[in-house]
Amino acid sequence: MFDKNFKFGFSECGFQFEMGLSDEDKNSDWYAWANSKSNAQNHYVSGDLPQNGVAYWDMYPIDHENARNLGMNSGRLSVEWSRIFPESTESVYADSIIENGDVKKVIITMDMLEKLDKIANQDAISHYSDIFSDFKSRGNFLIINLYHWAIPLWLNNPDKNPEKSLCNCFDNRIIIEFAKYAAFIAWKFDRFADRWCTMNEPNMVYQGCSMDHSLSNTIQKKRKFAEGHARAYDSIKYVTSKPVGIIFANGDIMPFSEKDYEASERAKYINRYSVFDSIIKGNCEGITADDKTQNLRDDLMNRVDWLGLNYYSRDVVEKDDGEYGFKIVKGYGHYCPEMETSKAGNPVSDTGWEIYPEGIYNIIHDYYNRYGIPITITENGLADEADKYRSYYISSHLSNIERAIKDGFKVEGYFHWALTDNFEWASGFSMKFGLFSVNMDTKERKMRQSALTLKKIIETREVIPLE
Repeated sequence: MFDKNFKFGFSECGFQFEMGLSDEDKNSDWYAWANSKSNAQNHYVSGDLPQNGVAYWDMYPIDHENARNLGMNSGRLSVEWSRIFPESTESVYADSIIENGDVKKVIITMDMLEKLDKIANQDAISHYSDIFSDFKSRGNFLIINLYHWAIPLWLNNPDKNPEKSLCNCFDNRIIIEFAKYAAFIAWKFDRFADRWCTMNEPNMVYQGCSMDHSLSNTIQKKRKFAEGHARAYDSIKYVTSKPVGIIFANGDIMPFSEKDYEASERAKYINRYSVFDSIIKGNCEGITADDKTQNLRDDLMNRVDWLGLNYYSRDVVEKDDGEYGFKIVKGYGHYCPEMETSKAGNPVSDTGWEIYPEGIYNIIHDYYNRYGIPITITENGLADEADKYRSYYISSHLSNIERAIKDGFKVEGYFHWALTDNFEWASGFSMKFGLFSVNMDTKERKMRQSALTLKKIIETREVIPLE
């Protein structure tokens, strides 16, 4: 059973959902990347354009009402940095402490926030206030997320910096500006927020935002994202005492065979715990490439109040002699392209991801046992245009969450990805994640049958086996 305090909701990302009718946001690196004709020709992107999307910016009252009709009481919504600050904020100076190349502190003041207010896009601030106000007027619990991959062009222009063109990797300049942005957004919107989130899936970014995928380079990128989160955490706490968290993408990392157990444990450490150990325990061993750098950092310690876990499928690994010590086994988990079933016989979604519901229990188990911090499942869903598997996917994953709660793990909510179809990054509009389909020409929403499965679970507060 899910108690009365359990949060059922949906998650969205501004860049993936907002555009489609009015107020096109041309000022982010991902907008430039998606609109590049050469990128489409080289098949880096689909050729679909975010400005032709599902138009949440205009259609949000309809989406909020549709969510309420399903019984949802929560949402994770985001603010687009490039909408609030389409022009540089670097003219507003911030004192910072940088030691050995590490950003140890960014000093936030009210004078700084007032100066930022003078250069902010007031129309965007007003419109986000309208969106959040409408959402909260329905009695909903709101998590506001600050960063979901796209950042302003003035910080990262793909045409001028191709090494960081697919996404962006935080550096000291970006960390300082992000800390200022975090404080400003908390100052402007804290009256709406129940919780704050600094970043969604930074691990997906630092794994892919450079052509250099060596372990040493990845470690350095992790370090900067850990610092970026910690400095944003501190900035938000300057404004509010509300809980601040961070969200990671997670596959359930499993060994291919018994002899691959150590490889799977190493994969868990490198892919998950190395960052969380730093921002929870202050232990920076896993994000330190230079032995001369201090491994214990008080300025990173205890910077997580709640954990957001995104889960879609598993990752099966085996031992490898390379520097990582493990490699992915194809045909399982996230690596089942153009397969109807995985090598284990499980169904596969339109993205080529194996449906493996037991994995959501396993990641909850692993994280809670290691850190003891409250967990929210902030994304879970699948691309399924035919709506063939979604009902089973929802019920089976929530059944495993129910089991985790029964076993004593503190799971506070489930946020489905997504309420509507969306612009799925390089895949464009081809991957249909929505409980509601969207006609991209008319923007009409139409409920998929599987949405009723989630509605019934919310109403009964328990998972009833599908007939």
